[in-house]
Amino acid sequence: MLLTISAGRSAVLEDPTDLGFLLHKHPGRAQRFDVYGGTAHVFYPEVDVDRCTAALLLEVDPVALVRGRSGTNDGFALGQYVNDRPYVASSLLSVAMGKVFRSALNGQCRGHEELAGAALELSLHLPAVPGDPDLLRRLFEPMGWEVSAGPIALDDTRPEWGDAPLVSLGLTGTMRLAEALNHLYVLLPVLDDAKHYWVGDDEVDKLVRAGSGWLAHHPERELVTHRYLAHQRALKDAAMQRLVELDDRPVDEALDDEAVVARPLVRERHDAVLDAVARMRPSTIVDLGCGAGALLGSLLEMQGVARVIGTEVSALALTKAAKRLHVDRMTERQSDRLTLLLSSLQYEDDRLADIDVAILMEVVEHVDPDRLPAVTANVFGTMRPRHVVVTTPNAEHNVRYPALADGGFRHPDHRFEWTRAELADWATSVGQRYGYEVEVRPVGEADPEVGPPTHMAVFTLGATEVPA
Repeated sequence: MLLTISAGRSAVLEDPTDLGFLLHKHPGRAQRFDVYGGTAHVFYPEVDVDRCTAALLLEVDPVALVRGRSGTNDGFALGQYVNDRPYVASSLLSVAMGKVFRSALNGQCRGHEELAGAALELSLHLPAVPGDPDLLRRLFEPMGWEVSAGPIALDDTRPEWGDAPLVSLGLTGTMRLAEALNHLYVLLPVLDDAKHYWVGDDEVDKLVRAGSGWLAHHPERELVTHRYLAHQRALKDAAMQRLVELDDRPVDEALDDEAVVARPLVRERHDAVLDAVARMRPSTIVDLGCGAGALLGSLLEMQGVARVIGTEVSALALTKAAKRLHVDRMTERQSDRLTLLLSSLQYEDDRLADIDVAILMEVVEHVDPDRLPAVTANVFGTMRPRHVVVTTPNAEHNVRYPALADGGFRHPDHRFEWTRAELADWATSVGQRYGYEVEVRPVGEADPEVGPPTHMAVFTLGATEVPA
């Protein structure tokens, strides 16, 4: 299988052979590397004053792929040795890129940092990739690529046989080389949809790292994460949560800069939640979906609070929270009051029993609608805290933001956003079902026509028993 990367002469790249610096591979040398599944070769078929092309050729060893594979009973099957693996770009090529172009993938180029950070006029070509032209355009065009996807005939001498489920892929665009390589690194396994190695938690780390800056906003992010992680739902959910938190920005900062909402609204929302919680005089508080811990420090400072818990499905988010709160410098007494838990809202967790206040600040809108009933049942039915505070965006207010005037959500990972009536209906039904009294409050300055930018529902456990 073959990948070529070409860069043309431009104002940014005055000498196209500087591509060799960025790839850390000299244009005057042919090099080979032992990689998983075979041997990778790097060479330059084109080097002149106007254009430079680097090639990565992967020779696949089908015997090496089968040898030593545990749990495989068909090691002698003909299909293990007679197939299209040597020719069709797959996750094997992605693995080879990770080893051969590691520094380039990370955007590292000592002595040429300015060039590594510059957008270059690039052309990438893969003679054969799985998929169809429509899928390729859906995957690559959102990042700014001009996509050329031509069908490949099964047999040029037998046109009646039609086309193979493969295409010849060409990509042209202006972007940093590291960005271009990371796009391929992630999307080749997605097109392949059949990883040739074990997929575990470390693959989530790879996806989040390579997808930084583009995947969280990609319209096909669900498909990308699902296929990249070999259709393992738990890994996909963890990846999606971490992608949302990559830059640790408040949700509303995804809006246009002219929508004066980010910092003021975030502060108002935090203050509204803290004020509501303080009036409840709790001893124990859990911040469900605490993210990077923006609220936890203020909760710890509340008078009378003996214990604060922050939960997340993302280990990275909890690491950020610990760093933000300087957990490593806390006294033993201080650290005893704080607990950071890896936990999912969808599943029962005995560690969250007997809590005074549970907070879901800008959390519910990130839950798939078909999963929201399970989350609701877990929080209000199983955990059953004495109070629950929920904040979520007011969809009606979005028309006041220029970036959302034509529709859309405030963050690419939002699965829904409620109007005032929809929040009230949900809160009322939850209260009636689980025995909570409900009060809905505005957060932020209320617009006379479309209401506040955010609304909050405060639930208080009553004496009413849960209906059967």
